[in-house]
Amino acid sequence: MTVASLSGGSRRHIETCLPSKESKSSVMAKAIWENTVLAESNRTIEIEGNQYFPPEAIKNEYFKPSSRHTTCPWKGLASYYDLEVNGKQNAGAAWFYPEPKAAASQIKGYVAFWKGVKVEK
Repeated sequence: MTVASLSGGSRRHIETCLPSKESKSSVMAKAIWENTVLAESNRTIEIEGNQYFPPEAIKNEYFKPSSRHTTCPWKGLASYYDLEVNGKQNAGAAWFYPEPKAAASQIKGYVAFWKGVKVEK
């Protein structure tokens, strides 16, 4: 397991960061936090156990850009969103690759979650 490096903070996002097979889903997936659906799609891509939601599946009103970034050796530089639902905040709980490396080009702009966000399929 590799720890992704993080700029601008002491917390680390841990992911395997090893090239792996992707799995496309036709099953409806939902990302839920604070009893609120943040994203919903039947076109998610699963990589390393994470569901990546297409950009158009994201409910933008809950997402605020973050200054947090991590680097994965095979996917590239990840950017983060802070979530805000009903006045509650969850810093850095969603991430995406705006310009992924070639090996991860299929998830360009797709958003994945952690930090208490439940993904249901």
